[in-house]
Amino acid sequence: YEKYVQLIRTYGPGRFQISDREWKEPVLVTDVKTFAWNARSVEDLSPDILKDAPQIELLIVGCGTRAVFVPPAKRTAFRASGVSLEVVDTGAACRIYNVLLAEGRRVAAALIPL
Repeated sequence: YEKYVQLIRTYGPGRFQISDREWKEPVLVTDVKTFAWNARSVEDLSPDILKDAPQIELLIVGCGTRAVFVPPAKRTAFRASGVSLEVVDTGAACRIYNVLLAEGRRVAAALIPL
């Protein structure tokens, strides 16, 4: 059994190439599946985004062109569900996700297009 890994191949203004599919909206990328994420900004981020995702330990949040502040209460809500947040710009999020995925970490990325 070999699972189909969701690798972020390219990203650019308004789009992502994840494995063999192009996405033009915010997405949640996990090791086995990519989901559309109905978000306009990081303010829409909540632990509910992970309800259909496999169990992860780290969620990398790509905020667009630059990282933004995530309020402590929001971080606490994720931590209560066993997930740490790393908040960076979208380009860095794509790169970090791919590296951690290659290391076998339980990671996902919530990405807002550049």
